[in-house]
Amino acid sequence: MKKMKKSTRTAFLTYLSVILMFAVMYALDSAGMLTRSLSGQLVPICCYMSMAVSLNLTVGILGELSLGHAGFMSVGAFSGVIASMYMKDIIPSVPLRLALTMIVGAALAAVAGVIVGAPVLRLRGDYLAIVTLAFGEIIKDLVNCLLVGYDSKGLHIAMNLTGNMSINDLGLEAGGVAIIKGAQGATSTLTIASFTTGFILVMVTLFVVFNLVNSRAGRAIMALRDNAIAAESVGINITKYKMMAFVTSAALAGAAGALYGVNFSSLQATKFNFNTSILILVFVVLGGLGNLWGSMVAAAALTILPEALRQFSDYRMLVYAIVLILVMLATNNPTLKNMLGRLKPSKKQEKEAAGNV
Repeated sequence: MKKMKKSTRTAFLTYLSVILMFAVMYALDSAGMLTRSLSGQLVPICCYMSMAVSLNLTVGILGELSLGHAGFMSVGAFSGVIASMYMKDIIPSVPLRLALTMIVGAALAAVAGVIVGAPVLRLRGDYLAIVTLAFGEIIKDLVNCLLVGYDSKGLHIAMNLTGNMSINDLGLEAGGVAIIKGAQGATSTLTIASFTTGFILVMVTLFVVFNLVNSRAGRAIMALRDNAIAAESVGINITKYKMMAFVTSAALAGAAGALYGVNFSSLQATKFNFNTSILILVFVVLGGLGNLWGSMVAAAALTILPEALRQFSDYRMLVYAIVLILVMLATNNPTLKNMLGRLKPSKKQEKEAAGNV
């Protein structure tokens, strides 16, 4: 029997684990065995899992530190909300409208990724982190100035840069609908997100990232991470492969943001600030750089943990921080790593098992 490649086996086990996790949570939710709080977090958890996997592509696989991932999520969220509300009467089918909403969010986030990535990816280390951080803050401020509505004439868009404009300045007709009201954000949004769609988003994100990593382009990207000078010396186009990873990561973040945006009736730009970028980075680091399964587990655990600690009232964030520090110390402990390494079968045992098959 032909032995399955390690990369294929890892991808298969990850897909299977996500499917089993979804089946269990869906069954518990359908049976009413989940609390109202946890049930309401299912879609955001899927979005954060997708965000963690997409950021791992940039940080763990490409090896570049990005602190503006929440900016791409914000682009996807608000463009998705605009698309969803505008298509409400044009496309009555909710699943189709939701799919198109996520495609719009991914496409515009990818465009933002190209605009940001072209100059930024020439930088390295701390400089790259600072510029991507600035991008996230710029997007947040632009959304705070954005006024969007629609009527029978189509979309009406204005930028309230002076602070003197209001939604009335858009000139909407009597039956017009305001979608984004500047600093108030998106209000009265029709919530069409579902846990099933979140599961599909996670699976698509994993499929895209796994296939990219295991392709020729993925090997080139990892070569850049290990030694950019050596990779360039053998003819690898640094700019091309960096842009490929960065834009793919941005597009996946935009799709997650679009789903996140249509999951809430009200959404403000402050939700996608610096703290959100750091939180997603924590998911990646805690789960392990390059470890997609670990990123998803960390995203789910750290999203649920603050709510689980709510009984501690004012001390819950302190307990959250202590738990986070202890986990980080444990996962980076050489003794624990050696213990886990002993549990894995040796190469000799794997060969013997393969021979017996």
